[in-house]
Amino acid sequence: QVQLTESGGGLVQAGGSLRLSCAASGSGFRLNTMRYHRQAPGKQRELVAAVTTDGYTNYADSVKGRFTISRDNAKNTVYLQMNNLKPEDTAVYYCNAVRGLYNNWGQGTQVTVSS
Repeated sequence: QVQLTESGGGLVQAGGSLRLSCAASGSGFRLNTMRYHRQAPGKQRELVAAVTTDGYTNYADSVKGRFTISRDNAKNTVYLQMNNLKPEDTAVYYCNAVRGLYNNWGQGTQVTVSS
């Protein structure tokens, strides 16, 4: 299993950019599908983006063309580059590692987009 530590959240104006990082410790990072989810106040947690072990990516419709997920297996890190941010992107963002029956979560990082 892996342990996940997130960084990179903060406050940004609409139209701005942020890059989230999720560093994994433990073994087998490259064997995990990595995902970012987010949860806004009063809303359910939703899947934002995912990258498979082979590097295939998929995105929620609401972030397509604005967000890019990537992974660096040499650094045991996954990144979420977020461009053209909107106020509706405001949420706590969670990193998630999935491998078979294992499902590990980061502590979350707050992203706030002001209008």
